[in-house]
Amino acid sequence: MSYSTITLSIENDIAVLALNRPDVKNAMNSQMRAEILQGVKQAEANARVLVLTGSGDAYCSGQDLGGQEAAGGIDVERILREEYEPMLHAIFDCAIPTITAVNGVAAGAGASLALAADVVIATHSAVFLQAFTRIGLMPDAGGTYFLPRQMGLARAMGAALFAEPVSAAQASDWGMIWEAVPDQDFAAHWRARAAKLAKGPTQAYRHVKTAMRASQDNDLRTQLALESKLQGELARAADFKEGVQAFMEKRSARFEGT
Repeated sequence: MSYSTITLSIENDIAVLALNRPDVKNAMNSQMRAEILQGVKQAEANARVLVLTGSGDAYCSGQDLGGQEAAGGIDVERILREEYEPMLHAIFDCAIPTITAVNGVAAGAGASLALAADVVIATHSAVFLQAFTRIGLMPDAGGTYFLPRQMGLARAMGAALFAEPVSAAQASDWGMIWEAVPDQDFAAHWRARAAKLAKGPTQAYRHVKTAMRASQDNDLRTQLALESKLQGELARAADFKEGVQAFMEKRSARFEGT
């Protein structure tokens, strides 16, 4: 499958999807959203981990406000429902682990796109910006869902109302992202993280995602029941047997990844 606004490479069970409109800081238009959706599906079917990153010096500057998609010239509600929602669900619900490697600014819907992944790794020079109120809007594309859960309501409210940039270091300290990495180490670091997940127990990772997200709404009794069910499934799977055997033999496990 060929793409014009993203690139997708799959090697050693690692899919790397790069937003590829560097001349506009990887701003998203309809074509890019459609290609991200298809790229995520292709990666899910052919890899064991997916990394989303940006080409050039930015991750994603958000919605493309130029050309046909200029502010006021589009049906924003329709685009959010028909284009953003399927794309974000594809990332959030992806059956394999997902990493966002934020290599520069992640603004507006671009910040939401970054936070939809399981793990966010950012370079020290990256910033996250909820710029919506600067143009008379509110956070969208999942921003009002991800931000309060990942950085707390007080900080999410401040970030949205003041529309001030949050540095990668702040984002890491606040629990908004997993880690911030020195620029010179960034590419090698996220690739090493991806390689580790690609060799891991895919079914266990899938159940981790299911249980962690369910805990946001479940009471303790319901969550314990879910844990018992999912852990029972994993304990009957080949990866658990291999993991125990590897532990006893003092070697690295060779997980099947099914």
